[in-house]
Amino acid sequence: MAAADPVVESARVLLQQAVIASRTDGARVEVTLGAMDPRLTLAPCVRVQPYLPVGARPFGKTRVGLRCEDPGVRWNISLPATVAIWAPGVVLRQALPMGTLLTAAHLQIAEIDWAAESGRAQAEITPLLGRELARPLPGGAAVLHSDLRARRWFGVGDTVRIVAQGRGFVVHTAGEALSNGVEGQPVRIRTSSGHEVTGRPTADRTVEVML
Repeated sequence: MAAADPVVESARVLLQQAVIASRTDGARVEVTLGAMDPRLTLAPCVRVQPYLPVGARPFGKTRVGLRCEDPGVRWNISLPATVAIWAPGVVLRQALPMGTLLTAAHLQIAEIDWAAESGRAQAEITPLLGRELARPLPGGAAVLHSDLRARRWFGVGDTVRIVAQGRGFVVHTAGEALSNGVEGQPVRIRTSSGHEVTGRPTADRTVEVML
């Protein structure tokens, strides 16, 4: 099938629409379709239906299916595809070593391919200020969540604010940290009544506990 083949173009449109349907932020979608396996010999078909295979995501490295729906002619193939999603994101102005504490002078907004990033890219600069790089990064690199060292919100023995949430209610109380409060890791807390609970550090000296 040639690049201008209407079937190939319909497959391209299918992928574009699938991405646009899942995003509402005006991102620019760019679809690149690979070639059909040259070893395949397919019977002529008038009605070729493009579709997304079950479990296939409509962005990044993916595949789009093509099946013949003519009576008496049945074939089903897939084409490799790359779907880029271009939108503003935070990148480095210059190369930085591991351990750098990020400032506004280190960062800028540029168009990045969100589908190509292996981790969570960042859309805003402000939440990154003061964060420490967990690895060296080259200039122009998108700043991913995995590039940042986990924050330590408090230490063992610190008094913390406990936000306990249940169905339809929220309770605020104080407690003592029995382990270090590191971002993304569970932490043990002793409440003022002497009970031990496990929660999730969410901010400076703050723990969220789900009841």
